[in-house]
Amino acid sequence: MAEPDMKTLAQRVGKSIARHRQAVNLTQDEVAERLGIGNEAVSRIERGIVMPTVARLVELAQIFRCETADLLSESSNRSLDQEHRVSRLLSTLGDEDRELVVELVERLVSRLTRA
Repeated sequence: MAEPDMKTLAQRVGKSIARHRQAVNLTQDEVAERLGIGNEAVSRIERGIVMPTVARLVELAQIFRCETADLLSESSNRSLDQEHRVSRLLSTLGDEDRELVVELVERLVSRLTRA
């Protein structure tokens, strides 16, 4: 993203935060309680209305037991960041399932590059 559109960036970061929250089975209310803020504030962050501060990103990463950078890199449209995200997702699968996903991705890429 050469010139980041701040609204789009806030929405991407918000979606990443929501995915991490759901991955650790927490509600917005539970996250809000741990942060000492209202649940509407968490909702506004996840919807991309409010861009969290660096300090808030660090707090969220601690709650989600992930790296702070994960919250940002998942929202990136850089291919290297996306590769890392896909790699992390694949690493959670067994051999057969991973092979299936790789085959599906290969087919999809082949189809899209012909279009």
